[in-house]
Amino acid sequence: MGYSGAVKVGGPADVHELTDLMISKVAVGPMNNNAYVLRCRATDEQLLIDAAADPHTLLSLIGDSGIASVVTTHRHGDHWGALSEIVDATGARTYAGRYDAEGIPVPTDVPVEDGDTLTVGRVELTARHLVGHTPGSIALVYDDPHGAPHLFTGDCLFPGGVGNTFGSAENFARLIDDVEHKLFGELPDETWVYPGHGNDTTLGAERPQLAEWRKRGW
Repeated sequence: MGYSGAVKVGGPADVHELTDLMISKVAVGPMNNNAYVLRCRATDEQLLIDAAADPHTLLSLIGDSGIASVVTTHRHGDHWGALSEIVDATGARTYAGRYDAEGIPVPTDVPVEDGDTLTVGRVELTARHLVGHTPGSIALVYDDPHGAPHLFTGDCLFPGGVGNTFGSAENFARLIDDVEHKLFGELPDETWVYPGHGNDTTLGAERPQLAEWRKRGW
């Protein structure tokens, strides 16, 4: 069986095996959050995206080799619920968007700006700052030299639409502008999208709906 990205709370992780990177996806917590462990295949260094909940589940996924870093995609509590426990257990360095760091109760070691590079072993990830769901949400892009890019979007892009902007027309306009310009405008259709909740998608599957999303306003 190949990778599908379909996971459920209490179920096993699904593993996407790339040439240089292993991506393990697991669902945790009452909000059905996705967490991702990225492992560099050359060095075995690991990075966690969103220590959302269920620290025992996350630590089991991380395994004995630990993690070097943990990235929080944004300030909402369902994405950092296990962050304190994970940092205490692993000593991982913490990353978050500069404009969301103040809303995360665990100190952010490295505030992230748009375009910053993060590393896991020999693999590089590029941060994209996306405004609207929160002031400082970040997405992470892995531009795989052996294939399609891989994009971790937090709560800014899902199958069927952008993230919740809580009834604010201004925030919706900012978010869809950022998503359209920084993600759809720069990455190809085959880009694999790993969201903060639910199933994966691709930019190609979502691109034809952009005009509809703008028209409906959410």
